[in-house]
Amino acid sequence: MNASASRLLGAFLFSTAIIDPVSSAAAQSAKMATPTIPFAERKLANGLRVIAIRDTSTPDVTVSMWYEVGSKHDPAGRSGFAHLFEHILSRKTVNMPYNAINKMVDDIGGTRNASTWYDRTNYYETVPAQYLERMLWTHAERMARPVIDKEVFETERNVVKEELRQRVLAPPYGRLYSFALGENVYNVLPHRRPTIGSISDLDSATLEDARAFHEAFYGPDSATLIVSGNFQPAQLDALVNKYFAAIPRRARPASLAIKGKDQPLTGRRVNATGPNVPLPVVGSAWQTPGAASPDMAALEVLDGIFSRGDSNRLQTALVKPGLSTQPISRLNDTEEQGYYALMAIVASGGEPEVVATELDRALDALRKTGPTAAELTEAKNELLSAGLQEREVASSRAFTLGEGLVRTGDPRAADKRLAAITRVTAADVQRVARTILDPARRIELRYARGDGDAKGWANPTPLPRFSSPPPAAQPPLALLPEGQRQAPPAPGTPATYAMPSLTEVTLANGMKLVTARTGTVPLATLTVAIRAGSAVEPRGKAGLAAMVAEIASKGTTTRSADQIAAGLESLGAELSSSASLDGTVLSVTAPVATLPQAAEILGDILANATFPEEDFARERKRALDGLQVALKDPNQIGGRVLPAVLFGTAPYGAVPGGTPATLAALSRQDLASFRQTWWRPDLTTAFVSGGIDPAQARQLTDRALGRWRATGTVPALPADVAGSEQAPRTLVIDLPGAGQATVIAAVRGISRGDSAYYDALLANSILGGSSTGRLFQEIRVKRALSYGANSSLAAGLGGGTLSASASTKNESAAEVAQVFLEEFSRIGSEPLSAADVENRKTFMVGSFQRSLQSSAGFNANLAGAALRGVSPGEQLSYADRVRSVGGTAATSVMGRLLQPNRVSLIIVGDSSKFIDKLKALRPNVQIVPADKLDLATAGLASGQ
Repeated sequence: MNASASRLLGAFLFSTAIIDPVSSAAAQSAKMATPTIPFAERKLANGLRVIAIRDTSTPDVTVSMWYEVGSKHDPAGRSGFAHLFEHILSRKTVNMPYNAINKMVDDIGGTRNASTWYDRTNYYETVPAQYLERMLWTHAERMARPVIDKEVFETERNVVKEELRQRVLAPPYGRLYSFALGENVYNVLPHRRPTIGSISDLDSATLEDARAFHEAFYGPDSATLIVSGNFQPAQLDALVNKYFAAIPRRARPASLAIKGKDQPLTGRRVNATGPNVPLPVVGSAWQTPGAASPDMAALEVLDGIFSRGDSNRLQTALVKPGLSTQPISRLNDTEEQGYYALMAIVASGGEPEVVATELDRALDALRKTGPTAAELTEAKNELLSAGLQEREVASSRAFTLGEGLVRTGDPRAADKRLAAITRVTAADVQRVARTILDPARRIELRYARGDGDAKGWANPTPLPRFSSPPPAAQPPLALLPEGQRQAPPAPGTPATYAMPSLTEVTLANGMKLVTARTGTVPLATLTVAIRAGSAVEPRGKAGLAAMVAEIASKGTTTRSADQIAAGLESLGAELSSSASLDGTVLSVTAPVATLPQAAEILGDILANATFPEEDFARERKRALDGLQVALKDPNQIGGRVLPAVLFGTAPYGAVPGGTPATLAALSRQDLASFRQTWWRPDLTTAFVSGGIDPAQARQLTDRALGRWRATGTVPALPADVAGSEQAPRTLVIDLPGAGQATVIAAVRGISRGDSAYYDALLANSILGGSSTGRLFQEIRVKRALSYGANSSLAAGLGGGTLSASASTKNESAAEVAQVFLEEFSRIGSEPLSAADVENRKTFMVGSFQRSLQSSAGFNANLAGAALRGVSPGEQLSYADRVRSVGGTAATSVMGRLLQPNRVSLIIVGDSSKFIDKLKALRPNVQIVPADKLDLATAGLASGQ
């Protein structure tokens, strides 16, 4: 990353696989080096396993605690309990008041979270390295001295119910993924129950259940501490001894082992339904062996052959013929047994059984003949490249090692997995296709619109009665009075950190190039940012810029879509593309050894994309089908109507991704003309970063992109992209039967070049920039009305937005809207405390520095700034600019932006459950039925 990058302790050992990439020119040999994860391991007398992964090139340290307790340990009648307990244990201890851990981490510039899976629950923080001791103290607090009381239990149960509504009940396919699949691929294993649980099981849980669960499952003898980043090994050992050695083992430990095993499935069909399902799903699912099985590597390669990248069998069998708008694969590996599901969303107008038949044929073909040599190479290289990305930054190494450990018991499992993938043969893939994916052992899946009754996906095998831990024997703990609490440890000495050094040049074709060495892992990213996005497309052709970015890789004058996809994937390269208001970004991440060839393909796409008619027609149809899905999801609808509410018919009012009418109006020639007009080297800045020297980056970019030439004069950008101020609106999109409502409050904001930008950024961070922002505190922490609430400052080249959003049950939508309005008024009128200002500065600087630590993140940061007129040097000076902001200026800019007569409200949900309360808050309400929503008109309703 900088001078310190060469001091990476325990330098990566490379396990090398020789892979033969297939390109359109010829087969070429490339060396794919996948670094192992060096670590030190020890075990305390109380059973706590400690793993240390040192990296002195980062200013941070990630401290994570992995309990081998997951949803498979949920008590009888308490599905979702391990996940609920994850929330509970994150909140309060004898020495930390409710939610103090969130504020503590934010205030030191860190980030934290927790998650639950079948096999584990983990809690983790990434913070500046000088706070290592403080984070170890918090983990010891939560392990040995948690407060599990009524306040925590009731609040977190309500939050989890909101999470379930948001992630499962509101999205069209949430019930399929979270309920129907697990219910049917397992019979007697406890994995059959959903990790997130059910509303009824959550309601039946008790505070006593939580205390019993903690005593039975949580202790040093069920945990592994993984520390990754910048630390001194001797100091870490001493601190671990200090905080954890005295914590006793569980007094009455519940067994972590899961007894029993599912017998092989017998084939049957499941017909499940959900409300607001726009397009049906068909597919099949099979049981798979445990994560430690030697067959897992072959299954991963098989899955890559079917689903990774664009050169895969599901694309060929289902997408290219127009049968499916989106294939879906799920290789769900757990310690005991997992499952593999291959599914497809049926394209509009299609016949589900036709799609199911073609999906079966694709599987049968693999069983009969196995994969080709090219398919095997592509899948392996994609998996090995993904392994490089998992090892690029210190925090990712901790998670990669941890996930392998809890699934297999082996801390080297992640490295062994990659080595096993390199050894997979075509015969191995064919064998697992025949044995594990036996047609007689599958569950056929059908999912369509209906009432969503669980009886539709009920497993005929009775659910076993699972065990429950005995009642808690220890007295409950309580928060100590303020004067008696132990203070968190003071910080140590900060780690040295310097921003990567930039090299900036202009190539002969007028394209700017910015390079920086940002790491030591042999992975790099090449990104091009073109200053032409949806703001330059004609209003009647909204979605044009996004469609150009999406379809550009479907063919050039010298390469077909198949050749492009196969060429990139054989190189282990990952191509992404997107269009925003102010520009278009294309990016390729690849091993350093193959980046030159991947860059050549990207250069061909930029200069010579032809948008073949067949590919254009298919992708436009897929985009239209995708809109059908999006317009059944409250969150998606809210995001699509917001621009029109704030910017009307101005360029910034364009609907992201287009509308059914505008997409239908597009032609292949529209795309070709847009690329010819706007994709020019003199409107482009390229960025190369990662484990690559600037000289090498310059050479490969010059070779791959230097021949790209522009013709004609540079087109003029629109003079006024934001247009005149729109009158505020209170808009309701009525979606009957929606599982949850989305609430948005928004105003027009400022441009990225506004002198008050950093002032507004700081104020927004206090308002809703994290879990300690005011909105999150008021809506989730104090009232448990939502899984989360936040605000966003989007500042473009010619204007921007400031918006707050949250998902909540329909009945509380108006209450959430009122909180938004109150907090808007407060942030713009009440002076900010000096402590709040300084803490948020630290939080913002820490977030920024973390965003630069991967090559893709580094490039994305600089590319996004470039599209908004900000130089790379200014973007890298972000920390200094944030530190110069004062509280008075932050309040002033918010007072100007958030005047009550400028605020629009948008609520998407079942209006019958909140409309009266909303009218009491804002009487002038416009109601648009979801089936009458017209994104192409300023009124957003048919006929307006």
